[in-house]
Amino acid sequence: MQDQRVPPDTRDRFEALYLACYPAVHRYAIRRTDSVDDVADVIAETFLAAWRRLDDVPEGEAAVLWLYGAARRVLANHRRGESRRTALASRLRGELAVGQGQTATDPRTEAVRTAFAALNAADRDVLALACWEELTGPQIAKVLGCSSTAARLRLHRARKRLARLLDTTTTDEVSMLTALRGETR
Repeated sequence: MQDQRVPPDTRDRFEALYLACYPAVHRYAIRRTDSVDDVADVIAETFLAAWRRLDDVPEGEAAVLWLYGAARRVLANHRRGESRRTALASRLRGELAVGQGQTATDPRTEAVRTAFAALNAADRDVLALACWEELTGPQIAKVLGCSSTAARLRLHRARKRLARLLDTTTTDEVSMLTALRGETR
């Protein structure tokens, strides 16, 4: 593979451009965005464009104008992306609301939800992996980063604790949790 080093004069030119124009690009971005994260993204993407097209960036005072143009395009892309994300989130909320409206007719459903929520996070996690994701003991062990024996033991204990909360057998609990799979996620 050949050497991909940046020539020193190119690096020096970019560093000089960055040092000279950063304050102006920062002010430009901060006046046009709502969050510090967005400001950082606009600055980073603007200077990335400058780095990639360094030969197109004019010298002197015109450089900041070129960077303003690049920042303007970065902001336009950011706004389009934000608009798409907002539309997608709205559509997903609508779809999820439809799914939430279809509650199970089994009266035990709310009891299982309540008991499941009362378990500690580790028990909920191992039960969800087994019942919702339908993972085997060895697969659960990989996800949890423990041995298969430890995973089976954790699952067994979590099932017992849930069964105690429900005052039922573990088989009933598993079937109810599996039934809740699509509703609770």
